[in-house]
Amino acid sequence: MTIFPFIKTPLTDLTGHLLTHQEGPCGDFEMKFVNCQEAYGERRAFEKCADILADLEECFSHQKQNMRVYEMRTERLRQIKSGELSKEEAFLPGPKVDSY
Repeated sequence: MTIFPFIKTPLTDLTGHLLTHQEGPCGDFEMKFVNCQEAYGERRAFEKCADILADLEECFSHQKQNMRVYEMRTERLRQIKSGELSKEEAFLPGPKVDSY
């Protein structure tokens, strides 16, 4: 999972954090996976820690969340097309201007 540099320079330490998710909401998932990987080794970690790795990937890609939103929108548009919902009922009005 970690990419090791071919040549280590002072710039390596300055840019090493760019390929990680240590800060932000995914930091805990990455730490759990790294600890699991350390316990089982690099090769066995992908089968033993697959659930933690899946959680980490979902945290930074939001693939399941985006698919859920897509399915809800598709269903709502289907209901509008079939006449179950009117356009006024389907979508709520947006917030007032400058309400944030």
